[in-house]
Amino acid sequence: MRLLISPQTINEAVECVKGNADIIDVKNPSEGSLGANFPWIIRSIRKMAPRTTPISATVGDIAYQPGTVALASLGAATAGASYVKVGLFDIKTLEQGIEVMKAVKRTIEEYHLPVSIVAAGYAEGESIGSLDPLIIPQIAAAAKCDYAMLDTFDKTAKKTIFDILSNSILEEFIALSREKNISVALGGSIKLNHIPILKKLQPDIIGIRGAVCDDGDRVKGTIRSDLINEFSQKLKE
Repeated sequence: MRLLISPQTINEAVECVKGNADIIDVKNPSEGSLGANFPWIIRSIRKMAPRTTPISATVGDIAYQPGTVALASLGAATAGASYVKVGLFDIKTLEQGIEVMKAVKRTIEEYHLPVSIVAAGYAEGESIGSLDPLIIPQIAAAAKCDYAMLDTFDKTAKKTIFDILSNSILEEFIALSREKNISVALGGSIKLNHIPILKKLQPDIIGIRGAVCDDGDRVKGTIRSDLINEFSQKLKE
């Protein structure tokens, strides 16, 4: 299991490097759960971080606009992202999700970019007008994405992914993904006390922020390298 850490500033990205984060995730929480940051921020973090540390970038909680999403994904990739995450928020059907992600896949392939594509859904699913989480692996497989991901949409509700979805649903999500040779990423206010669950589920990537911030506060707190190291160590125990 690899740790994906989400800094909001260059200084926090430096802490991610010091803490040996496996992946540095660039996003903009002011624009949503998977809000997109600016190309120059992605580029700056890519220049600062060691070449051996991959950069991930989100392109937003997107609507059914395949062209816009494909172009945004190209921008993230050319700015330096090795992973491009697409939040399938305002997508109403399986077919719409597949069309969007196929547009992203075609773009990355036509530009011959060494980028992993992540189809991301939301734990809240249909309750926020989005897709059932168990549809995401189908979309990822049909569009030949590299990862299927689940995160939480409402970061103010103080509910973790494990509060919203049962372990059995998460196990099914992972099983469906792996049946289709799709890797799995999980995020959503994951904390240290969730490590036993994570060890059982064994996702390929774990996305965190609050757990490695001062006082566990993802908004007012700042990422600290020692907290990243602590989380990483406990994950390996």
